[in-house]
Amino acid sequence: MITAAAADYRAALPTGGRLVGLDLGSKTIGTALCDAGWHFASPAPLIRRTKFTADKAALAKLIVEQRVAGVVLGLPLHLDGSESPRAQSTRAFARNIADLGPVLLWDERLSTVAVERAMIAQDMSRAKRAERIDSLAAAHILQAAIDALVAV
Repeated sequence: MITAAAADYRAALPTGGRLVGLDLGSKTIGTALCDAGWHFASPAPLIRRTKFTADKAALAKLIVEQRVAGVVLGLPLHLDGSESPRAQSTRAFARNIADLGPVLLWDERLSTVAVERAMIAQDMSRAKRAERIDSLAAAHILQAAIDALVAV
């Protein structure tokens, strides 16, 4: 199941469970995990992208090891809400991982910007920001999604 509606996703996961958040990039996949009660999201290990089969295997391993019930995938939209070519690529990725569990497509506009501003405010070096930004963006996306899921 792939949906962009929080209520539909919530209905697909009636007992909750851990979720994995993904920030899909061309070179890496930022990951984050939340607790089974959907209270907080935290960064998880980064997946370095190679070929799709290897990327999916790494994601499947994380899902099994962490007993994940569903996936929240950041959907990169233009500021006006229209879909970008990256959004189309993200939808294709969602179709290809749908067998790993329910997928919620979550609007990720400005998530990376928000995370980078927070890291700059903490006086984090560029090198550390580059190393952590994708997983922190995934945590930002996942936190926004679980906040909405709890409210449904």
